[in-house]
Amino acid sequence: MGADPVRILNFAYSPTPINVHVSDIVTWKNNDPTTHTVTSDPSSAVQFGSGDLGQGSTFSFTFTQAGDFPYRCSIHTSMHGTVHVEP
Repeated sequence: MGADPVRILNFAYSPTPINVHVSDIVTWKNNDPTTHTVTSDPSSAVQFGSGDLGQGSTFSFTFTQAGDFPYRCSIHTSMHGTVHVEP
């Protein structure tokens, strides 16, 4: 099961934070004409990374533990988001 996709648009992730449960799949979709990434913060207990996402591309990740997991765009450092995972 998963949440509605996180939209990447106008150099922002929406919604953020996104609230899901353990074992949910989170999908991000790049709606910008610019390439972005979904990259976990280095300090995050769960590491994930999309690589480059061109316009229309998606990335999905299954969260298997509870907690708050911050992420960012490694290309555009002003872009940040958080996945909040409940048990």
